Amino acid sequence: MAKYGNIAVIYGGDSSEWEVSCRSGEFTASHIDDTLYNVYEIFARHGRWWLVSFKRINSMKVTFPEEARPEVSKNTFSVEIHGEKVQFDYAYIMQHGAPGETGQLQGYFEMLGIPFSSCSAFTSTVTFDKYSCKSFLRDVDFVHLAKDAFIRKGENVKEFCKGVKLSLPLFVKPTSGGSSFGITKVKSMEELPDAIEFAFKESPTVIIEEGIQGREFTCAAYFDGDEVKTLPVIEIISQNEYFDYDAKYNGHSQEVCPAQIPVELSSKIQQTTGKIYRHLGCSGLVRIDYIVDEDKIYFLEVNTIPGMTNASLVPKMVRAAGIDITDFLTTIIENS
Repeated sequence: MAKYGNIAVIYGGDSSEWEVSCRSGEFTASHIDDTLYNVYEIFARHGRWWLVSFKRINSMKVTFPEEARPEVSKNTFSVEIHGEKVQFDYAYIMQHGAPGETGQLQGYFEMLGIPFSSCSAFTSTVTFDKYSCKSFLRDVDFVHLAKDAFIRKGENVKEFCKGVKLSLPLFVKPTSGGSSFGITKVKSMEELPDAIEFAFKESPTVIIEEGIQGREFTCAAYFDGDEVKTLPVIEIISQNEYFDYDAKYNGHSQEVCPAQIPVELSSKIQQTTGKIYRHLGCSGLVRIDYIVDEDKIYFLEVNTIPGMTNASLVPKMVRAAGIDITDFLTTIIENS
């Protein structure tokens, strides 16, 4: 018997990733087991939440015209459909970026006492900020970190750049954000000030990292009710200079799953993923990205709300593991 009855899949959000989030949310909602749960899709953006559609157990999906979507009550996390109040008892969060990946949405559900699919508010806040997350991993002995520098908006950018003692090339990134928005690969120090200003458009804080030359991999971990499990490793081979937005979403990359690497390296990446998952106090489904330089595994970032479209990395991992995607989502829901 399922633990929950009314599953609300929330997508949209306030960041540059909101359209990607919609695709992830629609994919997720369409693959949740409709013999176990009533599934409701909620589009949330700029403080307004609307019910897009619903599909009750063993029934046809009902989709509302955009101008007639019922508004969701954020006071009670419920909605009225044709005079009937529906109380959601579980939230599957599929908002990439703010507020779904920043800890804000998680804090809301924690205050209401409603279970949800992702990491806690605290862990989400820490992992969403690239610099904060790296700070939590600086003293561990199971993963390497690229050398970096940090700047906050309002500081003197030109003076800051004079003091940067990092080896080129550099990657300049907003500390918060995803889908490679605001990232620049810098090949000369003259380019650094403009790259920082560009990153400030996405985040008030920016991290500058030394570029690690190596192969890029990603691996996902989740809790199955008994233990933390990992999925097959993917190697990402970008046709561009790095795995940017164009490579991620416009087909300019090759994603080899499972990665064609020695078993020892694959196992080491999976073990590292499990250790980071536990060290950061993660829950639900998390994807972690790496660069491997010879035998050293360098941490890139944690994705606590990884993409979930048919072409996304995690569904490819799930298929490679021989797991049915609907069964996989049930595992996430029942063990969050």
